[in-house]
Amino acid sequence: MPDNEDAAASEDTNAAIWKSDIGVSYWKSRENDRVRRDAERRVLMAELLPFAPDEAFTFVDLGAGTGAAARTVLDHYSAAHAILADYSPQMMAQGAVELEPYAGRYSYVEFDLSAAGDWPAGLPRQADAVISSLSVHHVNDERKQSLFAEILAHLAPGGWYLNYDPVKPPDPVAEEAWLRAGDRRDPSAQHRRQHMTDEEKLRYANHVRYMIPLEPQVGFLRAAGFEGIDVFWKELDFVIYGGRRPL
Repeated sequence: MPDNEDAAASEDTNAAIWKSDIGVSYWKSRENDRVRRDAERRVLMAELLPFAPDEAFTFVDLGAGTGAAARTVLDHYSAAHAILADYSPQMMAQGAVELEPYAGRYSYVEFDLSAAGDWPAGLPRQADAVISSLSVHHVNDERKQSLFAEILAHLAPGGWYLNYDPVKPPDPVAEEAWLRAGDRRDPSAQHRRQHMTDEEKLRYANHVRYMIPLEPQVGFLRAAGFEGIDVFWKELDFVIYGGRRPL
C-alpha cells in the first residue's frame, strides 16, 4: 500500500480532480462497483433517520456529488426534501441528470466543505437532518472539527447527523488485518496496489491525504456537542457514525 504520510504531504488536488470532466468520467466509470458496495450502507443511513415514511422534513447532503446518498433518503421518505451541497459544477450537472425523477424534491447549493465560515443562503438555518457520504475524509483535521460544529449549529434540536466514510487504520497491526481480509476477498487487489498507473497514484494520494482513524473523529463529534454518538456500522476501513443535536 502506498505510504499515507507521503501522500498527505503531496499537493492537494481535490479541486483539480473533482472540478473536472475527467473526475466525473472516472466517478461514472466506477459506478457499478461503487453502487454494489455503497447501496446497503446508504440504506442503513436512511433507516437510522428518525422520521415516519410519509413525514415531511428537509435534510442536507454535504459533499453530495451526484446525489447517491440523497436519492436513497428520498426513496425511503416520500415527503422528504433534499438540499444537496457540493462545489463541483461537473458533479452537480451530472447529479441533475440522475435526480430528474425527483424533480421538485431537491435543490443544489454550491458549497466548499473545506472552507470554514458562514454557510450559503441556500442551506437552511436549521435542517431536520444532515448526512454526508464519502466526502468528509477529503478535509483536514481542523476542518473536520469546525465542520462538525457548523453541522450541529445548523441542525434543529433533535436533528441527526450521519456520516458514511472511509477511515485510516489505527495502527499497522490493524492495517495488516484489513489488507489480508481485502486481498482474500479480491485476489487481484494486491496486484493493483503494486502496479498503479501515475493517474491511479494521484487519485490514491488524493483519497488518503486527510484520512484519519475513526476514534478521533468520534471525539470531534463529542467535542462539538452531539449526543447519542455511535458507530452504527463498520467493516474494515468503512464506517457509519453520527449523533444528534440535543433537544
